[in-house]
This record gives sequence, C-alpha cells and structure tokens, in this order.
Amino acid sequence: MLMTDLSSAPMGRRRVLLAGSAAAAAIGIGAGTAAARPESAAAADTATGTRDTAAICTLTKELTEGPYYLDHALVRANVAEDKKGVPLELVLTVVDTTTCAPLNKALVEIWYCDALGEYSGFVGNNGHQEPDNGTFLRGGVLTGTDGVAKLTGIYPGWYRGRCIHIHLKVHTGVTLTPDGSFTGGNEVHTGQLFFDEKITEAVAKLSPYSTNTVPRTPLSADGIYGNGGTAAGLLAVTALGSTPSAGYRGTLTVGVDPDA
Repeated sequence: MLMTDLSSAPMGRRRVLLAGSAAAAAIGIGAGTAAARPESAAAADTATGTRDTAAICTLTKELTEGPYYLDHALVRANVAEDKKGVPLELVLTVVDTTTCAPLNKALVEIWYCDALGEYSGFVGNNGHQEPDNGTFLRGGVLTGTDGVAKLTGIYPGWYRGRCIHIHLKVHTGVTLTPDGSFTGGNEVHTGQLFFDEKITEAVAKLSPYSTNTVPRTPLSADGIYGNGGTAAGLLAVTALGSTPSAGYRGTLTVGVDPDA
C-alpha cells in the first residue's frame, strides 16, 4: 500500500529558522546591511557558500519526517549512486538560531525519492518496479567552519499526494566512524526542501521523470509546504547551464537551536 507523509507537522520545543534577504524584505524587518543588499548579490554569495550569516533570521516550524526515513547514517557528499536524472547541487548553510553565526561540524542529512517517485528501501510504493539497494539518494555531510554543507544528487521526482521535495535533518555532536557513517549526537532539526514550480515543470518533461505514471501534486496543493515560502524550506534555485538537463543548484540558510 502506498504511504504518504501528509500528517500535520509536529510542534516541538525545537526551533528552526531560515535566513534570507528576500524574506527579510518581505516582512519589512532588517538590521545593518542585510535587508538592504541587492537580491542578486545575496544570491551570488549564497551559491558560493560565502553569504553573510548575520542576515535577518525568520522563524518557522519544523516539518514532518514522513514514513521513508532509514537510520543508515551514511556520510557522503554524492547521494545519487547510479540514479539517472537532472543534476542537482545543494548548498545549505547551517547557523545558530540565537546569533545566526555559522555552525561548524553539524551533520546535514538528506533523503528523497528518485525520478519515478521511489524511495530506497521502499521501492514499489509508487507503482514502479526497479532495483532497490536501500541506500540510493540518502546521505549527509558535516558543515565546515563557514556552516556550509554541500551535497550532490539528482533533482527529485514525485509520488502520489506530495509535491517534489527533499527531506532534511540536522544533527550536532556526531562522531564519524571508519565505515563511512556517523553515530551519537543530537537531532536538532527535521524539515523539508522545496522547489519553484516553474523549474519542476521543466524537469518533469525530461526523461526519466516523464515516465513517472503517478499524477504530480503541484507546490500550491501540497499539504506540508502550505505556501510557506522560504520560511518553509523553499530553495533559491539557479541553473547550472542553458537547458534544464544541465541541472540546478539549490541554496538555503537553515538556522537551528544547537541546544534543543
């Protein structure tokens, strides 16, 4: 039976915030030069992982983990394995919720479905049969002193009842192990990353996404995203080339409470 993660997002004591000059301008608050910086300059800084992390921070709630999480604790920057699809780079900057200072050695973990909407470990739940090794499109990396975690994979596909998204966890205090995984630490954030609908429409026309037989739920109809904008995890996405097949880079600053 197909499982979906349409449950309401839990409200715990842990706080998460997302920083962005565009969000700051939208709500009309600012400090220093963060709100006054041109959006193009801010986007360029974010893409290279050099964005001013003293930017205004916007509070938001965490989002549901969903039913497809597997506690593999894989540490790797490239999660694609042999999956075919449009190349995707993620540049995620983790900052402290109180100070917005970059958080060093935070483990940023992602997991998501392939172009046919199938999750590793659960292949067949979206109606497509393919090999399942239980690990594709899962993994995470530590942030550096700049708070930046860089991961690569493919643009996600979709499954019934959900828009295109990537699941996200942030852990602090983990210990890396020789077998390429991590142990211990504290889970300080669970959320999701989302994509602009116009970009998704372009990607959905390409193979192998176009062979996904399940109807696609648009961002506007997704019950988890809830039109939350950047505060809910909407990535700033830039093209890596002149055509959709060349791929995209998604950036976001995620603030967490490391003491949660």
